[in-house]
Amino acid sequence: MAVIGFTWGGWVTGGTSRKNSATETSFGVATALTPYCVEKSKADPLSAAVMTELKAAGSYARDGIVEKAGWATPLGTDQPNRDLARSCQIEISKTL
Repeated sequence: MAVIGFTWGGWVTGGTSRKNSATETSFGVATALTPYCVEKSKADPLSAAVMTELKAAGSYARDGIVEKAGWATPLGTDQPNRDLARSCQIEISKTL
């Protein structure tokens, strides 16, 4: 019964459940904060230079540019959120 449950029933261990929950939470934060990141990019006095850098960069480097600009650092945190940077650069890149 356990083999069937884990194989076809969708059962997972506690560790897998925690990992999945953390992934979904990070994705939810990124989705909710993407408009904040886009607005932060528009208000940045260095936005034109960063946008030029984004336009010239390959898609693989754009997340890092958004992180370095500080646009993907949520209020109250010191570190940028990688998922937010990805979501934000995708949204910003639509206007490039």
